[in-house]
Amino acid sequence: MINKWLIMHKGYSRRSFVKSGAQIIAGAYLGSILPLDLLAEKKRKINPSDQFRIAAIGINGMGWADLQSMLKHPNVQVVALCDVDENVLNRRKAELQKANIAADTYVDYERVLDRKDVDAVIIGTPDHWHCRIMVDACSAGKHVYCEKPVARTIAECRAMLAAQQRYQRVVQVGQWQRSMQHFQDAVNYVQSGKLGKIRLVKAWNYGGSPVPVQPDTSVPAGVHYEKWLGPAPERPFNPNRFHYNFRWFYDYAGGLMTDWGVHLIDYALLAMKAGYPKRITAAGGKYGFPDDAEEWPDTLTALFDFDDFAVQWEHARGIGLGPFERSHGIAYVGENGTLVLDRGGWEVIPEKANNQDKIEPVARQKATDNGLDKHTYNFAEAAIANRPDLAHAPITAGTHVAEVCHMGNIAWLCGEVLHWDAAHQQFTTSKANAWITPEYHHQIAFPKV
Repeated sequence: MINKWLIMHKGYSRRSFVKSGAQIIAGAYLGSILPLDLLAEKKRKINPSDQFRIAAIGINGMGWADLQSMLKHPNVQVVALCDVDENVLNRRKAELQKANIAADTYVDYERVLDRKDVDAVIIGTPDHWHCRIMVDACSAGKHVYCEKPVARTIAECRAMLAAQQRYQRVVQVGQWQRSMQHFQDAVNYVQSGKLGKIRLVKAWNYGGSPVPVQPDTSVPAGVHYEKWLGPAPERPFNPNRFHYNFRWFYDYAGGLMTDWGVHLIDYALLAMKAGYPKRITAAGGKYGFPDDAEEWPDTLTALFDFDDFAVQWEHARGIGLGPFERSHGIAYVGENGTLVLDRGGWEVIPEKANNQDKIEPVARQKATDNGLDKHTYNFAEAAIANRPDLAHAPITAGTHVAEVCHMGNIAWLCGEVLHWDAAHQQFTTSKANAWITPEYHHQIAFPKV
């Protein structure tokens, strides 16, 4: 529901929530899917002074999903779309036009940031663009909803954190499980102490399919490929490296470790109130699909040592049945029992002593809400009120888990046990530290904050 405290607070912006807002958005928390034309009809009743204007940068996949979800907020209006693939751009514009929603289109994100009427931007680009665009957006005075993982490298995480702290914009990272009630309920149970001492937290993702090798091709019509590459190195155009599959290549992303890992390892860190691991090791390789196009391992186990407990990540692409017969999840393994959590719910499986349960079992507590809708709604509320502290997944959370996931990938790349020097915020070996800061290309400078 709309937070009345925000309306009464003296720092609230000139925009106010209209009374009809509660009725307009009532279904969002229940995961309703409102057609764009219905959303547009509702929004015609919103006064211009109450509008919160957004632009979406990168709208092929999650950027488009984020936009549709955010439009369920009664005050949100989309005024601009941006994508370096004009085919996607024209398709999305046409979808909005069918619902009588008009939005200007751009290929260059800088032109979007130049607009004084844009209050916030959604960043739905591939990972290698997140940092540069987010820092520029904050500098331009825009609030930011940035897809996860927040950055491709550890140094970019730090630059993004510094940008938010300097410009004091609301930044929400797209780790939308942070807005789901059953995830918070599970964390509360873990932190109650009922599980006893927790020695191990397991997080995993199983599933996916191979990426068949394809030959390089000419750049498709309408695609501004050099703009897509941006800070990444020069490569011939290949369909496998474009759109969704970019996440399996070193130049642009971190494979499943950062794709799903930031969602799940996030809840390992959150529930355990963990900082950074002291030792990191990883093992795996292309065991399932050795000849496909993916560069990152299709099978990987990483272990993060926090001194008195460990977090273990594992993934195996192409295998659907993971631990506890779940394709993904987090398991908090305690001396009294284990809590198993995934997007569908959570349960507690007791340990036994003398054929007796050490604690009461908890039957599966099913999810009852729509995480993405709640997450984008939370961002809009926080941004309208100009309150960074209200974001459910602030930049501090997004950078923390992204850095830990990158540590796991770097351990695999180095092939050795790594030690983290917390005082100097780096590894103890130059071999590992070489992976912290990326080299930018195409005359794009690493952002300085």
